[in-house]
Amino acid sequence: MVEKFKTDSSIPVKRAYTKKDIKRDTRDEPGKFPYTRGLYPNMYRERLWTMRQYSGFGSAEETNKRFKFLLDHGQTGLSLAFDLPTQTGRDSDDPQSEGEVGRTGVAISSIKDMMTCFEGIPLDKVSTSMTINSTASTLLSLYITVAESQGVTPDKLRGTTQNDILKEYIARNTYIYPPKPSMRIIADMIEYCSKKVPQWYPISISGYHMREAGCNAVQELAFTFANAIEYVETCTARGLKVDEFAPRLSFFFCCTMEFFEEIAKFRAARRIYAKIMKERFHARDQKSMHLRFHVQTSGESLTAQQVDNNIVRVTTEALAAVLGGCQSLHTNSRDEALALPTEDSVKIALRTQQIIAGETGVTKTVDPLAGSHYIEYLTSKIEDEVYKYLKRIDRMGGAMAAVEKGFFQEEIRNNAYLLKKEIDENKRVIVGVNKYQDAHDVEPKLNRIDLEIEGRQAAKLKDLKSSRDKSKADHALAQLQAAAEKDENLMPLIINAVKNYSTLGEISATLRTVFGRYEPKISF
Repeated sequence: MVEKFKTDSSIPVKRAYTKKDIKRDTRDEPGKFPYTRGLYPNMYRERLWTMRQYSGFGSAEETNKRFKFLLDHGQTGLSLAFDLPTQTGRDSDDPQSEGEVGRTGVAISSIKDMMTCFEGIPLDKVSTSMTINSTASTLLSLYITVAESQGVTPDKLRGTTQNDILKEYIARNTYIYPPKPSMRIIADMIEYCSKKVPQWYPISISGYHMREAGCNAVQELAFTFANAIEYVETCTARGLKVDEFAPRLSFFFCCTMEFFEEIAKFRAARRIYAKIMKERFHARDQKSMHLRFHVQTSGESLTAQQVDNNIVRVTTEALAAVLGGCQSLHTNSRDEALALPTEDSVKIALRTQQIIAGETGVTKTVDPLAGSHYIEYLTSKIEDEVYKYLKRIDRMGGAMAAVEKGFFQEEIRNNAYLLKKEIDENKRVIVGVNKYQDAHDVEPKLNRIDLEIEGRQAAKLKDLKSSRDKSKADHALAQLQAAAEKDENLMPLIINAVKNYSTLGEISATLRTVFGRYEPKISF
């Protein structure tokens, strides 16, 4: 029996490919529509991708120290992780925050925490990406306020708020409000940033988390672009012109171990998005058609066994992201299957990017794998399969309707099951897990979060609340509530609230009184 080969997206793979397998013209020029070969004519010959190492843990003081360590070792952009209470709109002293303060990221409850986090870091000199969604409007307001305290005006700020709530309902679950008011807040941020913070990317539409939850490369692109279409339609429905905000939309993708498929995925993604923006939304500005994307290597591909093997995995994935033409890249650390990374592990991950950039020669020419029969075949095949999904989602009424029907969630669950089944049946090799195991595997030194942080954070909040002018904080929250009950853009009101020392939890609770809380449908 002849063994059948296929990619992770179940695309059949032939023994060899020829010109006959390439059905599209592959003579696209880098920097020209539809941007298959890259957004810019010279790509990395002119400017390398931004090297971001995702960081944030424990207290604001510890995170500030890690940021400075990374900047001192050559990182070119900050990427901030928040703990679960911050992500879900709870202050560190909330009873429901117990046991989670500072665990998966930094605890930020107030303007004082944010000031400490960026103490000594000039915000007009760095680009900061914040992985935050349901409370993104509050975190951006805090960041703007910190910048102004440094004398930096909002128009000088560069960075990104993830702010992609649809994928939270699909795969990640750090939502607060129901979809409709959540989409309103996102549109408020996009509109506000287009006018007041023009260098900021107010949203990073994210396939990463859906991929980590179990979907394949085709599904990752299809579901991400379906969500993007929903966001663009939400903004245009309130009267915004597409070319006013589309140049500041950004994307976030995963890169896994299926090397050639991942490279082809990124090439196909640029082509698909450019066509969507030009043909569906009639964008005229070329920048509106640019798919600007950050890539993170796959956390799901990391193993707790034989952690040094993860350095090889991350290197392979990072190389695929670069060959695929990313604008920004985060490389995971070897010990992240076990804990938040140590400084030594983070430094190896950063050095991985620097070695790829400086020693491999892959940056010398643009899109070096273009013309490969296999790569071009995969690029076109992925494009075709993505369009099939997009047509199917359109027939459902769009991404919001598909989320409410559980379509995305079911597709991801089914694919995740198939992947796990392949591993369990040894049809998919995971070195160190189901093959080449090591009976004497040694756990590395891990980064352990200080258990006392929760108490210290609660004490800080108590001091803040006792020393602030409570009447001003209450008045700012009342103004925010009144605006939420109308159609007013909420961003100026949230900025006013944080300036008057309202906490993140108080702002979220105020909006919850108007919008309510989202309760998902449970399915098995």
